[in-house]
Amino acid sequence: MITSTPAYFKEPKHVLIRIWHWLAFLLFIVSVTTVVFNRTLFRPKDNVSMVQEMVQEKGGTITADQAKNVAHEYGDKLWNLHKYVGFGLVFLMLWRIVAEFVIDKNKKLFTRINNANKQVDTTLEKKHYLAVQFGYVLFFAMFFIMATTGLVLAFEDAEFLKPIHKAAKNIHSFVQWGMYGYMVLHIAGAIIADCTNYNGIVSRMINGKV
Repeated sequence: MITSTPAYFKEPKHVLIRIWHWLAFLLFIVSVTTVVFNRTLFRPKDNVSMVQEMVQEKGGTITADQAKNVAHEYGDKLWNLHKYVGFGLVFLMLWRIVAEFVIDKNKKLFTRINNANKQVDTTLEKKHYLAVQFGYVLFFAMFFIMATTGLVLAFEDAEFLKPIHKAAKNIHSFVQWGMYGYMVLHIAGAIIADCTNYNGIVSRMINGKV
């Protein structure tokens, strides 16, 4: 049975945070989509034979190396889109850092955690709230790592970044799985919460009202 929203989760959402949230959601979806497409439908080595067959059907000839270069072009376009979306996410990362300083003190992430910690109750509600807030801290830590390593990969031709390029690529590839896991849990958790004891939690992220 749906009950009233517990006090811990009744905080109104600042307009800067709400705009940031939905822009980040959109860019993350596009970014993940480019990765999925590039590693499935547009995977170069899986499309070499298809390129050769299509050229041959049209009466032309093409070597395996030439077909590989053609297949790579599609992947390169997707990675370029991934890179530009990444620049947008870096901007949002900077936006979120600035927002943490300019929004009302009581709406800041670490203030919310500190205020909740000061409460004397030991209810599951408080523990749930703190778990969610620390989840945000983990998310922003992963977001920062993805943004910084992504910049290293985006500017791979810069000489001073070449020594750390391989390490940045490995870290970027590893941390992305944590980001995917968080996003799945966050979306599922928000839907479940909105349908049970925390009704209205999604709409507050849209209109900012309690």
